[in-house]
Amino acid sequence: MELVGTKMVSDGRTARQIFEDVMANPGRAKFGFGTRLAIVNVDFQNAYTRIDRYKTAYETDPRQIEHTNTISRLARERGMPVIWTHVAYADDASDAGVWGTRTNTPDSLQNIKVDSDRHAFDERCAIAPEDTVYTKRMPSAFFETPLQSLLVWHKVDTVVVTGGSTSGCVRATAVDALSRGYRTIVPIECCADKHESYHFANLTDLQLKYADVEPVQAVIDWLEAR
Repeated sequence: MELVGTKMVSDGRTARQIFEDVMANPGRAKFGFGTRLAIVNVDFQNAYTRIDRYKTAYETDPRQIEHTNTISRLARERGMPVIWTHVAYADDASDAGVWGTRTNTPDSLQNIKVDSDRHAFDERCAIAPEDTVYTKRMPSAFFETPLQSLLVWHKVDTVVVTGGSTSGCVRATAVDALSRGYRTIVPIECCADKHESYHFANLTDLQLKYADVEPVQAVIDWLEAR
């Protein structure tokens, strides 16, 4: 029998090598930028960025926040919206739902409490008074937040997703952005995860299916040209 499909491949390449091979394909079509974007910065809070304080924190590119601040500033200067999200839960964790039931330690997700240090944004984030801030409770920045209405109001057609984790909340937000009809851009240097396998495997999947995974310079160039 002649096969036209693909049996699952196991060729010994690492997740990083597969990502690099995918990104090196010059024929890969892109969604591209539209005419007006929003920067959605996902969960740049101490619980996930301060590797000097919390077991739950992680770092991939040490300049991640710097790059995110740069594209956020450029968007803001051009009258395009900048959104920051972080997660926190009620004292009884009832708003974490089933997601908060697998573990119960001081570092567990549902034990991030409102106005705690773990909930607070990393002080390196340059959040402006005119930026929009949401506390979310599930992976996607769209889930039960006013984000969709905000993007409609600003006539946005392109969503740039940054933050962490690449395999979790960044991916969930990017998939939801595409599902809502937005051109979706994920700047490589602006995302982070705990392990390079998770990080590069999910960047690969995003690039192949749901988003344009681009160097942050591509976002900078597009904004500077406006």
